[in-house]
Amino acid sequence: MSMTQHAEPTVISPPAPGPKESDGRTAERPQVIRMLARPEVGVFLGAAAVYVFFLVSAPPVREASAMANILYQSSTIGIMALPVALLMIGGEFDLSAGVAVITSALTAAMLSYQLTMNVWVGVIAALVVSLGIGFLNGWLVVRTGLPSFLITLGSFLILQGVNLAVTKLVTGNVATDDISNMDGFDQARKVFASSFDVGGVQVKITIVWWLVFAVIATWVLLRTKYGNWVFAVGGNKDSARAVGVPVAFTKISLFMLVGFGAWFIGMHQLFSFNTVQSGEGVGQELIYISAAVIGGCLLTGGAGSAIGPVFGAFMFGMVQQGIVYAGWNPDWFKAFLGVMLLGAVLINLWVQRAATRR
Repeated sequence: MSMTQHAEPTVISPPAPGPKESDGRTAERPQVIRMLARPEVGVFLGAAAVYVFFLVSAPPVREASAMANILYQSSTIGIMALPVALLMIGGEFDLSAGVAVITSALTAAMLSYQLTMNVWVGVIAALVVSLGIGFLNGWLVVRTGLPSFLITLGSFLILQGVNLAVTKLVTGNVATDDISNMDGFDQARKVFASSFDVGGVQVKITIVWWLVFAVIATWVLLRTKYGNWVFAVGGNKDSARAVGVPVAFTKISLFMLVGFGAWFIGMHQLFSFNTVQSGEGVGQELIYISAAVIGGCLLTGGAGSAIGPVFGAFMFGMVQQGIVYAGWNPDWFKAFLGVMLLGAVLINLWVQRAATRR
């Protein structure tokens, strides 16, 4: 009888797990660094610091009515800073945004008054003009390939001259006529420049519009295909075009969004003061751009958020009104803004380097 031996298979046990080796390239970044890399986190901390500073140095800021004024001042900057920020994320910026606000208000005021028409006709005409200015700026940038700095600098000078010259030609003065007694004025004022009572404090309607626009802009950037297009054309327009992103449409529409913002703020100014000074608006474009930059938007495009400029605009409103409530010389306002802008740029640079350091 023969016997057959069966060899048992050799089982090799896996080595005991030990500490995972890392060469530093795949190491996960700390949670704090990942949070700081968010464009809106830095400006939120900065806004909180500015608020606390004036809360201590300017006691009137602690009153509800003072905060309502600060938020109102912030909203008039923030409503324009939002489309300017979207445009910057898309890789462009608009130097004509400040005077475009006045162009819109002048169009509505003079058209309504000189033709004795319902003010809503002037409001709609001003919207068409504002969107047209945005379209022309965007079309020229896309068509010529010139930097938006040059195109919109030309628009800035043209609009500044037209505002003054046409107003003097039509009204014989540097300001438009009072339209407060015209048909439709009260209804338009409710939309663009009304106030409502909250606990005995008068709150301007622009604060509500500001927050509504911020929510819409955030949703568009983070939840829609158009938001992806904005980031794509700002990051690299050639690569974006190669994957089917409509670069020309995206850039032109972003300039038109700036036109819409200019129209809205122009209508607010018109229906707040009943008349418009044709020489105003110069320099405001730098305020809007600065609020966007402080909010984390890069001049090179492709990065940013809609929430960041909200806090950036709040910082501007806080400083502008806080200086007044503290009883300081308001001439220091621009110096504060310069320090804030440089500080924000340096902080953003440090955060980016810390977030990408291997």
